[in-house]
Amino acid sequence: MNSSQSGAWGYFCAATAAACALLAAALIHSPARAQSAGILNSAPISATGGQQVYEQICQGCHMPDAKGAVGAGNYPALAGDRALASRQFMALTVLLGRRNMPAFSSKHGIGFGGPPTSLSYAQIAAVVNYVRSNFGNHFRDTITPEEVAALDQRKP
Repeated sequence: MNSSQSGAWGYFCAATAAACALLAAALIHSPARAQSAGILNSAPISATGGQQVYEQICQGCHMPDAKGAVGAGNYPALAGDRALASRQFMALTVLLGRRNMPAFSSKHGIGFGGPPTSLSYAQIAAVVNYVRSNFGNHFRDTITPEEVAALDQRKP
């Protein structure tokens, strides 16, 4: 390698290192945003209906048919789940999180690279009632936003 080639090679290496440093800095300062699940999206969720909330938040892990998934994690099926007989159990799960599921109350949520996605008590009640009456679940009793709020007030 002659001196002009070694100079060009040095310039190429320096330019590559600088580009990598800029890319790394951009990635560090720009948190990932989940497009479908909404989990890392710091914007408020505007959906009010249970089906809309499920589609924007829950189906990213529990799948569109609510049959769950196994892969990078274990996401339980909600379809035909007898554990959902308790509307309070399900509301507390959404409020506080459970195992690897994040909490979705503004009081308990933890952000991953940004503010946590939180749901209002009305949105939590709507999604709980939706899941408990769809996907092969036939629970007729419903939970109100006031009951969800009362459950949240009991927790630290």
